[in-house]
Amino acid sequence: MTDQNMFDVVVVGYGPVGQAMSILLGERGYRVAVFDRWPSLYPLPRAVFHDHEIRRVFHAMGIGKDVEAISQPSAKYQWFNADWKTLVEIDWSAESISDGPVGYLFNQPSLEALLDRKARSLPTVSVQQGWEATGLTQFADHCELTLRRGTIGAGTWTPTGETQTVRARYVVGADGANSFVRRSLGIDFEDLGFQEDWLVIDLKPNEGVKLDVPDIGQWCNPARPTTMVPGGPGYRRWEFMRLPHETVEDLQKPEKVWELLAPWVGPDNATLVRYAVYRFRSLIAGAWRIGRTVLAGDAAHQMPPFMGQGMCSGLRDVWNLTWRFDLILRGLASDTLLDGYTPERRPQVRAVIDASIAMGQVVCISDHEKAAERDRAYLSGQVPPLPPFPGLTDGLICADTDFSCNGMAGLLSVHGQLDDGANTLRYDDAVPNGFHVITLDVDPEQILDEDARATLARIGARTIGITTDRAKMVPGRVVFDASGKYRRFFDEHGARAVIVRPDYYVFGAVRSLGELPTLVHALSSRLSLVDWHAMN
Repeated sequence: MTDQNMFDVVVVGYGPVGQAMSILLGERGYRVAVFDRWPSLYPLPRAVFHDHEIRRVFHAMGIGKDVEAISQPSAKYQWFNADWKTLVEIDWSAESISDGPVGYLFNQPSLEALLDRKARSLPTVSVQQGWEATGLTQFADHCELTLRRGTIGAGTWTPTGETQTVRARYVVGADGANSFVRRSLGIDFEDLGFQEDWLVIDLKPNEGVKLDVPDIGQWCNPARPTTMVPGGPGYRRWEFMRLPHETVEDLQKPEKVWELLAPWVGPDNATLVRYAVYRFRSLIAGAWRIGRTVLAGDAAHQMPPFMGQGMCSGLRDVWNLTWRFDLILRGLASDTLLDGYTPERRPQVRAVIDASIAMGQVVCISDHEKAAERDRAYLSGQVPPLPPFPGLTDGLICADTDFSCNGMAGLLSVHGQLDDGANTLRYDDAVPNGFHVITLDVDPEQILDEDARATLARIGARTIGITTDRAKMVPGRVVFDASGKYRRFFDEHGARAVIVRPDYYVFGAVRSLGELPTLVHALSSRLSLVDWHAMN
């Protein structure tokens, strides 16, 4: 019998990462309680960028169209030297693997409002703001979280004296850089060495004002390294590095703010939304899971903002956790499935942090001679391009030689448009989320044996064939690759069939369709499904 006083998952922290975790589990019908110390949503902008992969996650939450309405496609990301010569250009407006541009700019308060409405609309999600976690105890089959209530007055959080204790099968700490959950578990951060203070300014230009400023740019000027980006539709952001001779207090004076903005905008044609000095750091937790408690978002990692991946990385964390919790809470897999979370996410995040640091080291040069050396290297073409965005290198992927298909296992899978003979629509709209078996030019059901079909049915996996030959279409089973992306993806790696995980990463691939049942068996064994032989 279900214990009605026991939540499936308690989430600590109600920023975008905690909101997303609550929505993704609540959409699947699990009982979730989410707590945050602050009585209301944070009203000021912070993150401004999300990428194509995260756009798919928003669609999976059922808010894709709403997010589109509050964001704008990215332009090219350009780095300039002091003389405005282009050092680096990254085309974030280009077509991505996920069907649409590489990146988007948005206003975080607008996004959080959307996520909040979605979370509160779910009947199994309990949102409780104004509650600070003060105690966490783990038992063999559940966790207990103690909380105290507080109010905000004059910017100060004051406890009311009211407390409560809740029980949950699992706890997710998404409670930010100063995470109570991380500290209660005794987990330390590894400092990767980057630390710089930057003044971050958000403003709203007056109606009709056109600013003469790069759309998305880094002005790598040693006199004052500067970032300029949209802050979502109708907003702009500037970031200015603190120079060695300046104090944080110097930068936070209103007259200093307008002095720095003066080359581009003034108080007569824009309104300040906020300004504050942030310390950009590079930190990563040594462990992301202990027992029934896991960390996500800034509680597990922090990075410089030069790749726009801080919030994106946190959302990848909870997207990775969602399908694991789903199998565990359905009783199909033991919680050893959570063992793969850290080996998958930590190396990927570490690679993103390292790339962000490398980008920051290019931007954050205040020495004129070193800046001149940098400029000569970039302008002469001596600097290699940035490496591709990292995939998964460990965890639940079948990277054996027989099933990697030139490194296909662990890559983010392609996403494109399908034609079923009646309509053209997004793949994610055509095929419900879950494990997917995708074959080229043939119905996968014709290839799978009885054991493979039983395995896939048990975990709710979907099977679909995709073709670029309309003569090979089979109603409801083999659909047309309207974008051509699937054929190119398969051909690039010499694959005839792939298994894609619910978080869109490739588990494994085969060059011969006859190997597909073996790949399904490999998935079954690595998922460690509970009582598989006894239940079949």
